[in-house]
Amino acid sequence: MRVLSISTLFPNPVRPAFGNFVRSQMLAASTQDEVELTMISPVGIPPWPLSLREPYRSLAKLPATSDFSGLAVHYPQFRTIPRIGGDSNPDRIVEAVLPLARALHEAEPFDIVDASFFFPDGPAVGRIAAELGLPYTVKSRGADIHYWGMRPSALTQMVEAAQGASLMLAVSEALKADMVALGMPKDRIVVHYTGLDREAFKPVERGAARALVSALPSLGVWPDGHLLVTPGSLIARKGQAMVIEALRDLPDCHLALAGTGEDEASLRSLADSLGLNDRVQFLGHVNHDLLPQLFSAADAVVLPSASEGLANVWVEALACGTPIVVPDIGGAREVVKSPEAGRIVERNPGAIAYAVREILADPPKQEAVARTVEGFSWDRNGAAIADIWQRAAAAPKPSSAA
Repeated sequence: MRVLSISTLFPNPVRPAFGNFVRSQMLAASTQDEVELTMISPVGIPPWPLSLREPYRSLAKLPATSDFSGLAVHYPQFRTIPRIGGDSNPDRIVEAVLPLARALHEAEPFDIVDASFFFPDGPAVGRIAAELGLPYTVKSRGADIHYWGMRPSALTQMVEAAQGASLMLAVSEALKADMVALGMPKDRIVVHYTGLDREAFKPVERGAARALVSALPSLGVWPDGHLLVTPGSLIARKGQAMVIEALRDLPDCHLALAGTGEDEASLRSLADSLGLNDRVQFLGHVNHDLLPQLFSAADAVVLPSASEGLANVWVEALACGTPIVVPDIGGAREVVKSPEAGRIVERNPGAIAYAVREILADPPKQEAVARTVEGFSWDRNGAAIADIWQRAAAAPKPSSAA
């Protein structure tokens, strides 16, 4: 089965961690005996003079193909208009990708086309697959449904792509329900849970992990007291401000924020205004290979996002033996099924502080926490998506397809 997968969310030499979970999925899929995978990752470059800014200046110099990610990936460029042009990105992706996809298909025909993200990838893949006369699948991950689904133009394109897809994938049952609520056909949506690098994400004794990360110049988190970790981009949707405010009711806790983003200045200002500078540490970007030690060092991982599908970091933190504190969003109830896994809370500082105090008062054993996600692995994820692609390739063409 020859699969053409198109993903705007994929690592490249300029952004090595961008969409790393998609890379992990595709590496796992490529190891399946029945799959021969070709990756295309369109890269958006804005018009001059925005193109002179980083990271666009460096992205514009990417090679046409690279095996940087462990897979051979094509990186065609398309014109994007930051902030205001998102709804029309599928049109420009099709313009940039279709000639390459057609040439690759003519050289060695594909059996199916796959989109790794519902927008802008899904509508673009729907049109490309129609041009090639092939079936296609589209995967939803959370923000693509919850953010773009609120934009009328994008939603129209997404529903059209959904009607033409042989099968769609959702990272949780909750996200599947959200897709159906947007008008997508329920009978063609399959839940496809995320994977997990079981060799990397496993419990390290908390004291040893704390000593290790405290000794690293790139981290240097506090060796004493209780440690909370909040990973993710520093943007309003992730809710880091609530965790900082919760610290006022957690006098024996320190907080490490692992990530970068546009809200960093305001979050630093908030910590300063609350007199918490000595208990809030901004770690900046943390390499993925350091996350297992950081998660193992924490007493709890707190992620009060406004929306998620089923966050990879939920599963990764639990695999390290660290309970999580999350709102009742996305697939939270599909992961936090017991007290050992953590708490599902209201999205406010008081509720977060209360949940953390409960965990600290009766901390679960790391091994018990890790067992709550023992069913997750990239091997299982890769085998599942290969099966979904085979089913989709063999399915009758949807009557509503373009």
